[in-house]
Amino acid sequence: MNQQASALVTAADISRLAGVTRATVSNWRRRHPDFPTPAGGTDTSPTYNLDAVRAWLSARGQLPEDTPADRLRTTLRTHPGDGELALRLLPVVLAAARLDRNESEALPELRVDALLRWVRSAADDGAQDIPGPKEAAYGPEAAGPVRALLRYVVTDGAEAATDVLAERLLEDTGGTGTYLTPRPLADLMARLLTDSAGAFPTSVLDPACGTGSLLAAAASAGATELRGQDVLIAQAAQAAVRLRLSAPESAVTVRAGDSLRSDAFKGLTADAVLCNPPYGVRDWGHEDLAYDQRWAYGVPPKGEPELAWVQHSLAHLAPGGRAVLLMPPAVAERTAGRRIRAQLVRDGALRAVVSLPQGAATPLHIGLHLWVLERPDPQAEAPQTVLLVDAAAENRDLDWAAIGDTVLSAWRPYLAAQGDFAGHPGVADAVPITDLLNEAVDLTPARHIRMTSRETLSPALLARQASELYDRLHQAARDLTDLSANADWPPADDSPRDWRTATVADLLRGGALHLLHTAPAGRRPRSGQPLPRHDSELGGRPALTVADVLENRPASGTEVDLPTGAPLPLIQTSDVLLTETLRVGRPAVARVVDLDEAGYFLGPHLLLFRPDQRRLDPWFVAGFLATEQNVNAAATGTSIVRVDPRRLRVPLLPLAEQQRYGSAFRRLHELRTAARRADQAAEDVTRLLSTGLAGGALLPDGHGSA
Repeated sequence: MNQQASALVTAADISRLAGVTRATVSNWRRRHPDFPTPAGGTDTSPTYNLDAVRAWLSARGQLPEDTPADRLRTTLRTHPGDGELALRLLPVVLAAARLDRNESEALPELRVDALLRWVRSAADDGAQDIPGPKEAAYGPEAAGPVRALLRYVVTDGAEAATDVLAERLLEDTGGTGTYLTPRPLADLMARLLTDSAGAFPTSVLDPACGTGSLLAAAASAGATELRGQDVLIAQAAQAAVRLRLSAPESAVTVRAGDSLRSDAFKGLTADAVLCNPPYGVRDWGHEDLAYDQRWAYGVPPKGEPELAWVQHSLAHLAPGGRAVLLMPPAVAERTAGRRIRAQLVRDGALRAVVSLPQGAATPLHIGLHLWVLERPDPQAEAPQTVLLVDAAAENRDLDWAAIGDTVLSAWRPYLAAQGDFAGHPGVADAVPITDLLNEAVDLTPARHIRMTSRETLSPALLARQASELYDRLHQAARDLTDLSANADWPPADDSPRDWRTATVADLLRGGALHLLHTAPAGRRPRSGQPLPRHDSELGGRPALTVADVLENRPASGTEVDLPTGAPLPLIQTSDVLLTETLRVGRPAVARVVDLDEAGYFLGPHLLLFRPDQRRLDPWFVAGFLATEQNVNAAATGTSIVRVDPRRLRVPLLPLAEQQRYGSAFRRLHELRTAARRADQAAEDVTRLLSTGLAGGALLPDGHGSA
């Protein structure tokens, strides 16, 4: 029997296959009686025969050319036990990444017996390094998925191939309470480990490592010994592979298991700990661990699992070692945990609490906290203050550059001041432990900072700042008014225009577009060809980051933001930039490079499209690439949603007509930018005036002087 005929796919798979949204697939099911009938699944989540779906799409002209990622997903779907196979293929990715290009291209063409011998050898070599089944079997039926995987590694790199395998693993394993730490947040947490002299810890432990994002950030910052543990085998295996790909020079040890109940690193003393513990998991072992020696600050109540992770992290540190944990805000105030919080404060183990804006990490509706902890040194004097930072007060739009600046501009001086930190009014303050050790032991930063900032308000300074902000608001409002005047957007004919489109993959093959990408260390660029690394010029060139593109601001990235050991493309005038990952609740953003930005480095997680301007108008390309329907149809992934650039579509229009559309898209871009500036200016002036009025430093308009 042909296994391909028995493959079942979901509506999400069909949307990826056809390059449309999931809503479009739902429409097809309702409106077309000849749409394939479900062959499995449930009423709410049906599955369909892959061959029948392909035939239906092909008959309607809706079946685009498969990408290597599509072929890998399809072959995984056709294999019985595809989730288990995805886990067993992770060592194969790692082995393939170590081959040179000629070996990588030749490997998928081997006969089945030779190919499977290589696969078994690769799996045996990785058995000790990668959690998972130790006696994995690779029969002839695995040859198809292995070939598809190896070809995808050649075209898009080992990290992209790991992402596709991760999609399948996530579907099978779930992982309630386990969320990915976004890269900007992981980088910030890692930077908080740097000591006052600028040195970064050598060894870092993450006891709830997930897929390894925090340890990867630590490696980028300078750690060379990485240890992690995760309760899910699939997560631990991914972490082991990803870390070996992104940090090939580091010593990596990842284990599977429950860190609280079965610590794989019992007795280990690390220089530092980074951790994003599972969220809302009440069955963490309270009854089994009641007399555990790790509870030096008190036995954590059953409803306070995060305080168990805090003490677990401290138990793995040497005296003076530091830990940074991402915590739900309720841990700072819940009644059940006040005795442990009090002891952490009293002993000097809690050094800082930072409140983050909503959306910084999952759960997105909650403003999470960072706790900075330090294992007390018996020979040193205990700190008399705790640094509290309200990074949410001034950073409502998730500008990670601004958030990092707010946090680090408080933490570094506090660390160096040795008790003489002056604080930042309304944002950060060194709060005496005597003020915290009350009945509630509430460590929420906003409640203490806003109470203590009144004394530091300067009426004259606030009045001057308010005048400057009003001037900025007036100018932004004038710009917005000018751009929104005389808008004329005539309707098309009785129905919307219908035009032929081409995928980016088609345009790449025809030479109308070139696609560039700054690949993280250990990952080939999408073209498969190495790009020149301008190491001698690194120090003098800024880099455009994802935040720069999202906020339409000048390049703010530095050498620290760029991966080491990876090719770095230089951007050119009229290049089109698109963010590679999608953010919840925000549309994709495309931007055309200005003349004064030419020669900058392209930062990570950005896609660069270089059009042949004799055939494609840059703003026309940018406008159509970033449309919501286009981006959603090309989106892949679950925990991290990435845009597959080759699936994006562009209408085929004459250049003169492209330029008319390009001019319109450019105008919309300028209008959106002006609106954001006006919104930010209004927010800045109202926040300042509210602070001044409520703090007694400013008087109401028309009140006169007191």
